[in-house]
Amino acid sequence: MTAQPPLPAAGTANAAPEPPADTAALQRRVLRTLFCTQILGGLAVGIGIAVGAIMIEDMTGSSTYAGLGQSLFVGGSALVVIPAVRITERYGRRGGLAFGYACAVLGTLTVIAAIHLDNPVVAVAGYFLLGSGSFAGLQSRYAAADLAPAAKRGSHLAIVVWATTIGSVAGPSIAGLAERVWTGWFGGPSYVGSMAAMGLLFLVTAAVIGVLLRPDPLLTARELSGETDAPKRSIADGYRTAKTNPAVRTGVIAAALGHFVMVGVMAMTALHIKHGMADPGEALTVVGFILGAHIGAMYALSPVIGRLVDKYGARPVLMAGTAILVSACVVSGSAPSADHLRLSVGLVLLGLGWSAMTVGSAALVTGAVSPARRPSTQGFSDLVMGLAAMGAGIASGPIVEYASYGMLCVFCAVVALLVFPFLMGRLAAPTPLEEAA
Repeated sequence: MTAQPPLPAAGTANAAPEPPADTAALQRRVLRTLFCTQILGGLAVGIGIAVGAIMIEDMTGSSTYAGLGQSLFVGGSALVVIPAVRITERYGRRGGLAFGYACAVLGTLTVIAAIHLDNPVVAVAGYFLLGSGSFAGLQSRYAAADLAPAAKRGSHLAIVVWATTIGSVAGPSIAGLAERVWTGWFGGPSYVGSMAAMGLLFLVTAAVIGVLLRPDPLLTARELSGETDAPKRSIADGYRTAKTNPAVRTGVIAAALGHFVMVGVMAMTALHIKHGMADPGEALTVVGFILGAHIGAMYALSPVIGRLVDKYGARPVLMAGTAILVSACVVSGSAPSADHLRLSVGLVLLGLGWSAMTVGSAALVTGAVSPARRPSTQGFSDLVMGLAAMGAGIASGPIVEYASYGMLCVFCAVVALLVFPFLMGRLAAPTPLEEAA
């Protein structure tokens, strides 16, 4: 047998060492593990999305507070990035992802306590912690790209994004099932069953990450590139990278604007439907179906999008994603609350546009920096994306309450178009195929 070539020594980043023969096998193992955890985490996040706005509106009687709860859900996804980046720098992807899911478990316990106390303030705080689960799911796409060949980076991260389809499509429907089972077994107030199911799923996901994501893909990528002694970086370093690197800056802005539009329209669609139906129980069923279709569109075609990114580069995919988001706003915004078919079409387009923006921006940001800079740069991108979505959640409730759902969609369409000036500029980073060459 031929001996495997040794890993490069620290400080030899320019030596271009040959990677070990088993790197491809390790990458397949990483993808299998992330595929499974995305299904579990997607189930949990899908439940939270379906229940959140309706539950908080029932507790407060206000669409504004319902939007605030959803905004804090994505806000938690943003702000958990700061400690998670430090954990990832020290312990690799395994530590950062497990930390995110563990915080989400704590969030479900907080919301359950709030339901029993009938305290909407505590419920909103719990939703802030629940956003950590969404953060971990998004960060998993970067873990899939750490050991991916440059020419297949978009496809590999898209595989993990696609895996979320299975869980996220079923998640909203499982919310109703969990409620019925919990009420039949234990009784008690509404929404406890949904929260308990979500907490259990997050707990299992954290355990699978901690046990099976070994060796860690980020730490292995650093060893292969000779960057094991590189200084540990923070979110501030990611900000500085975005300032000086046009490709990173464009990727960050595209991800943020796409997430803003998706969250703003999606969060208020559930209330738009509910306001047109007399039976809250029937509304939850309809919302579960429509949001399931929306979330499926977010992830189902991501492998196709990943291949398009690998073949043509991120810019054309991001342009197409922007056009689809605008179309989604037009279709959804023109639909009456009782027109469930048109709302379904609008939400499917919304999910597809988000997928193009998310996969394209992630590939652009990852390919523009070395493994040593990835956690801080990717973390900064997700921080900005989460803060943008939090702003969407805060703005969407008052817009719907004091204007209309249609005006919210008009506003979000204008926001989507803001990315075009950045996409028309010159991007310094090579395409994946150019990088591979």
